[in-house]
Amino acid sequence: MSDLSHPEARDASPSREKAATLRRLHVAGDPLVLPNAWDAASARMVEAAGLPAVATSSAATAAVLGYDDGEAAPVEEVLAATERIVRAVSLPVTVDFERGYGLAPAELVERFAATGAVGLNLEDSNPPDGNMIDIAEQADFLAAVREAAVSLNVDLVVNARTDSFLRRSGPPEAQLTATLDRGARYLAAGADCVYPLGVGDPGVIRVLTEGIPGPVNVAYGLGKLSLAELAALGVARVTFGPALQRHLYDTFGSALFSAVASGENPFTL
Repeated sequence: MSDLSHPEARDASPSREKAATLRRLHVAGDPLVLPNAWDAASARMVEAAGLPAVATSSAATAAVLGYDDGEAAPVEEVLAATERIVRAVSLPVTVDFERGYGLAPAELVERFAATGAVGLNLEDSNPPDGNMIDIAEQADFLAAVREAAVSLNVDLVVNARTDSFLRRSGPPEAQLTATLDRGARYLAAGADCVYPLGVGDPGVIRVLTEGIPGPVNVAYGLGKLSLAELAALGVARVTFGPALQRHLYDTFGSALFSAVASGENPFTL
């Protein structure tokens, strides 16, 4: 990426400083670890734990707003939730923004930047039906987002999620080839990081980190690979998605609330 593509090189405002910090934290072999938050309270817990940035999960955020994942939550509510999270912490905030909620790139950037968040995930499958977006169309979309950010003199760290593995787009070999191709195209279009969701095999992860010419984000899943193992594979960013929230809320539903309903003391569990 040129200096022109990253406005922090020209004007070090607080938002651009946070964007620059977030970008620098993506280091292959020493990954940025992001246990995804879903509201202001959980974001403050991330900050209190000493982590360097806050990421959100679209599924977890939608759940607390009362909606399903897949862009079912109104974009106004997602943006308002993002603004509350940004206001609650001093860390850089990056948001799972699905595929942009149907916003045109210029409007997307303008409205998103107004929240104070400095990073966002943008995925390449259609949230309502899971169909993969054509690679050229998605690359053009990402390039337009980057161009809009430059035009508006803001900086955004774009994490380009690619869903060939998640959507089982062809046999495994085709999924891998498509992910490598999409990753390279998205980085060339202006993305900062590539997020191949649905990959868990260590051999495949190694191929991706060596074959994609930029930082690679891998989901922690349920811990089949440790953070140390992911680091050794060259991963630059590790995220948890909605898994932590679901684990926590399952505890509420299966133990705490059930105890209250049956007249037990939930604080003894």
